[in-house]
Amino acid sequence: MGKTDGENRTWWLLVGGRRRLGRRLAEALAPEHDLVLTSSAPWEGEEAWISELSKQSHVRCLLWDAASPALVPSMMADLEALGAAGVRLNSCVVVSGTFPETPLGAWTPQDLEDLWRVNLTFPLLVAQAVAPHLADGGCLQFLLDTAIHKPFRKRLPYSAAKAGLAALVPGLARTLAPRVRVVGHALGTALPGPQDDPAFLASRSLTGRIGTPEDLARSLTFAAESPYLTGEVITLDGGTRWI
Repeated sequence: MGKTDGENRTWWLLVGGRRRLGRRLAEALAPEHDLVLTSSAPWEGEEAWISELSKQSHVRCLLWDAASPALVPSMMADLEALGAAGVRLNSCVVVSGTFPETPLGAWTPQDLEDLWRVNLTFPLLVAQAVAPHLADGGCLQFLLDTAIHKPFRKRLPYSAAKAGLAALVPGLARTLAPRVRVVGHALGTALPGPQDDPAFLASRSLTGRIGTPEDLARSLTFAAESPYLTGEVITLDGGTRWI
């Protein structure tokens, strides 16, 4: 499918949109939207992937590294340049995150700082930078985790970071209203890792299957296209938390 033209085609910013889940989301959204994709660093084979994606979408790529001391001025400069080039963002999705196993007894100040920088501080800095550049009625969206409902015992610092971000969704919605809407998505399994057992994960879902990046893309699109929705967290886990 080639690029579609017309006023229905909008620009989306996917922060962390060039790796794993972000990459799959970009592929799902490309037929209908133009994309700005960020990553902390290029990866092997990225140029070929972007070339293929560009057959369906106008694509721009940025480097935003959560660990960089120059992160904030870099984001501001990039966003100003996008605006000067006529790119008006309709939706921003913060995909970036880490998912380390950190059992009680193994925590160190540096480990906690690194984890919270990526999973909490970075999304907040992105929100602060991007919000002024979103179109009126635009939607700022955060990927959360069902750990906000039931924290992972071996990943409590991660769970705390996601819970903190979830708590900020209504606060940001109030702060940015009425011009910008804010929505969170608490995910179950959307893209199993190589160590996961898909059959077991499916058995823990009321739907009898695991989620897919396409399921998430539909939820993101619903939020972006629902002008009366803001300040809410949508749980997308196939009913897993009710088992």
